[in-house]
Amino acid sequence: MHDHGQPHGPLAGFTVGVTAARRADELGALLRRRGAAVLHAPALRIVPLADDAELLAATNELIDHAPDVVVATTAIGFRGWVEAADGWGFGEDLLDRLRGVELLARGPKVKGAIRAAGLTEEWSPASESMAEVLDRLLDEGVAGRRIALQLHGEPLPGFVESLRAAGADVVLVPVYRWMEPEDIAPLDRLIDATLARGLDAVTFTSAPAAASLLSRAESRGLLGQLLESFEHDVLAACVGPVTAVPLQAAGVTTVQPERFRLGPLVQLLGAELPARARTLPIAGHRVEIRGHAVLVDDDLRPVPPAGMALLRALSVRPGWVVSRADLLRVLPGTGKDEHAVETAMARLRTALGAPKLIQTVVKRGYRLSLDPAADAKYAGA
Repeated sequence: MHDHGQPHGPLAGFTVGVTAARRADELGALLRRRGAAVLHAPALRIVPLADDAELLAATNELIDHAPDVVVATTAIGFRGWVEAADGWGFGEDLLDRLRGVELLARGPKVKGAIRAAGLTEEWSPASESMAEVLDRLLDEGVAGRRIALQLHGEPLPGFVESLRAAGADVVLVPVYRWMEPEDIAPLDRLIDATLARGLDAVTFTSAPAAASLLSRAESRGLLGQLLESFEHDVLAACVGPVTAVPLQAAGVTTVQPERFRLGPLVQLLGAELPARARTLPIAGHRVEIRGHAVLVDDDLRPVPPAGMALLRALSVRPGWVVSRADLLRVLPGTGKDEHAVETAMARLRTALGAPKLIQTVVKRGYRLSLDPAADAKYAGA
């Protein structure tokens, strides 16, 4: 799929990590359609609680003692609750109970799930914000009222505490639980790729996934290095501000779209990553250095990791000579000698398809053939 008439998508040449457990395929497809390479590593798994004593107890309690208000926070969670009750043989009892209470829906998707169950919500905030739900409840007055809150693994900072402080009796209905993924190897690969700068961005669609990634890095003794990667080279992109909380608490700067959806998240990456790429005028060409590829006059040229390491080192001070010894230090792998630099350099030049971009300076090293008058030309001088 071509964007803006370009022969490649806006994310071509970039590699993006996906930590989502749910809707990961959808997010991966959106990223690939825009040209990105995708590394998927679910940072957690969602365990349905149909066989869970906690959910069973909360449901029984609500059927026996009617709540005044039920707050439904997610469509998948609300559906999961009704399905679990059906499985236990008292789905109709639960629906009858919910018909007689003030039912609040956090947003349009939850509203859809409520109506699909044959119920009608009393109210839903335009903003899809739990803060607005809380304001409404507190304005109505909650002292002595029994409020059931359907949870879905996401933290709701301060929500329950505020209701209890105002005198409400809050019953939590935990429909799903987050746990570590069964297979931790993909998550370790994603952490290693972030440390090696093999990723340009990592996407987060839930706060528990962000917390899980940080906690796994910490248990491997790599948290400091991971935070440094996010600080300098790898973009942490969150679907919204709640998802960003664990990362921001660890000091990571995050970006998120104005609308908290997967589409806008991918659009944001399509704008942010090219803007962060280094663009240089070299030997009469416009060269944009992306994650695993280089745009030479809009022609996308994939470059192997060793070549990218050399090109990045040369682009730190464009036009300056970088010695073979300095280039050797940035080459990935061990047991290298200066001959390895020449081999990687030859491959890099072939990959770029424009040999004059990098000049050999005899006995000294290599430099990018930066156009001396380019700044004046681009500034219109």
